[in-house]
Amino acid sequence: MLTGKEARTVVLGHLLRGGTPTAHDRLLGTRFGAAAVRAIEEGFDGVMVALNEPRVDYVPLKEAIGSMRVVPLDCDTVMTARDIGISFGDG
Repeated sequence: MLTGKEARTVVLGHLLRGGTPTAHDRLLGTRFGAAAVRAIEEGFDGVMVALNEPRVDYVPLKEAIGSMRVVPLDCDTVMTARDIGISFGDG
């Protein structure tokens, strides 16, 4: 401690999400990483990996950013958020 101050490393993704990674988080990260390596080995360029259960697919970046995607307001995730008091500024 050259500064005399305590320093710690923090993985912001997990801090923001609110907890330590679960087995599902770790497996998904492994699947994404392996699929990314396979994409490179197969000669893909300009793609991202995306979860499309039960597969991890390659999606061209132009397609991924080509249009805005929205979450339907009547989906259970939005309704649950509203039920627990989360505001989306539209009500």
